Amino acid sequence: MKKVLMLVAAFMFAPMAAQAAQFEEGKHYTVINNGPGSAKPEITEYFSFFCGHCFNFATTVLPKIKQTLPEGVSFNQNHVEFIGRDMGIEMSRAFAVAHQLNVEKKIEDAIFRAIHVNKQRFATRDDIRKVFIANGVAGKDFDAAANSFMVNAQMSKMKRDTENAKISGVPALVVNGKYRVETGAVKSYDELLEIAYYLAQNK
Repeated sequence: MKKVLMLVAAFMFAPMAAQAAQFEEGKHYTVINNGPGSAKPEITEYFSFFCGHCFNFATTVLPKIKQTLPEGVSFNQNHVEFIGRDMGIEMSRAFAVAHQLNVEKKIEDAIFRAIHVNKQRFATRDDIRKVFIANGVAGKDFDAAANSFMVNAQMSKMKRDTENAKISGVPALVVNGKYRVETGAVKSYDELLEIAYYLAQNK
């Protein structure tokens, strides 16, 4: 029986191993630093609320990640500032505020839909503030968080990590703080996740 189970497992993992062998540095992924990676396996998505592809990723791929993320691997998100000019910075602030107030899921969905479904134009921080209020966050809580040390620190880290990873387009995935998945080499989001999961577990 033990031999049978081992054979079944071998057949199950054979296609994955064959696929993993085809993932090449410089083609499917790039090493973004020569030092050690993160202490624990992690996958970080870089995105912008203004990016239509990121909205599609959020609605179609993120649910799949939550269902298939390998055990022991964490998933994080970083908002980038380089799309939307000054409002790109304010959207990074909005993401950090939502994180600090523990309303990420609700606010992320609301902002994405406001921009890409309702075609709302955001011109000031107050426009963002109204979205928070409409989704149950008190104005005073938004104001306090928006100007807090924690939010400013998170924004600084996201910007620094974006620059260190040389992110120029989104959505993008960085694995273990060391490998950037090259989206130009993949044919589908499923393949993108295959590469990210492989790197998280084997690199």
